[in-house]
Amino acid sequence: MPIRAVVFDIGGVLELDVIELVDIGLDARWEQCLGLQPGELDRRMEPIWRVGSLGECSEEDVHREMGTRLGMNQEQVEEYMREMWDWYCGRLNVPMADFFRSLRPRYKTAILSNSFVGARREEQQRYHFEEMCDLIIYTHEEGIAKPDPRIFELTCKRLGVQPAQMLFLDDSQLNIAAARALGIHAILCRETEQAIADVQAYLRAHT
Repeated sequence: MPIRAVVFDIGGVLELDVIELVDIGLDARWEQCLGLQPGELDRRMEPIWRVGSLGECSEEDVHREMGTRLGMNQEQVEEYMREMWDWYCGRLNVPMADFFRSLRPRYKTAILSNSFVGARREEQQRYHFEEMCDLIIYTHEEGIAKPDPRIFELTCKRLGVQPAQMLFLDDSQLNIAAARALGIHAILCRETEQAIADVQAYLRAHT
């Protein structure tokens, strides 16, 4: 059965980490500023990060909880979130993005990403993903996250293809395994040149 749709992940595929922010230790610096113990920021906020990743709270809820749980004032919340989004969105993987664009119109293309409330706005402002492909599925907008098989089934349904007609690229072995269990062709992204070559070879073999 020929491939009709190609679906890419974002983090680790279309976006790469901002090493500078990782190196400076975003949370560690804020913990020092707020007088918290190492790891305490994430422990206090973990329930909010979790529900935010499933769209079970709003951005306003997140900001309010940061004030309540961390003792941040509004200015601090806004500063932290600016830095967090810079880290979250990383930098565009330009060769991968150019390759992804080139797949249209021969193939239907989509993005499937585990995400957090606000991600669509932030990534669209930076990288214009909505102009890059036919469909974007952010898991926080659906209330289902990879590797839950339902998110892959939803992707196939919205693209109008059978699992065997879809090729999926992700940097998580768990997500690759979940996609393959449904009959989706899936490739693990280890680095950019390898992933592009693997996708090209797979598409040539399944025309």
